[in-house]
Amino acid sequence: MVEFIIVTLLLGLVVGAVARLVLPGPDRIGIGGTIIVGIVGSFVGGFLGYALFNKDAGEGPLQPSGVVGSVIGAVLVLLAWRAVNGRGSYRHQRYVRR
Repeated sequence: MVEFIIVTLLLGLVVGAVARLVLPGPDRIGIGGTIIVGIVGSFVGGFLGYALFNKDAGEGPLQPSGVVGSVIGAVLVLLAWRAVNGRGSYRHQRYVRR
């Protein structure tokens, strides 16, 4: 059980870091936020993979398509995070730059 948690945290960190590299910009979420983005992105990517391509975990937990799906899911989660926080809007930039 401890190994599963450690592997989940490490993979979440890697997937979240790749998503933040794909979408550069100053996101103030830190390492913990990056891990959460990666873990939630993995769930989103897994759900989309199952819904669109009818694939499941019976084929093994670590597949190249699963890792790519996790990164795509993490990018979607990061975009949603930015949309909710108003990053990129004129109003937000006006207050941040002062």
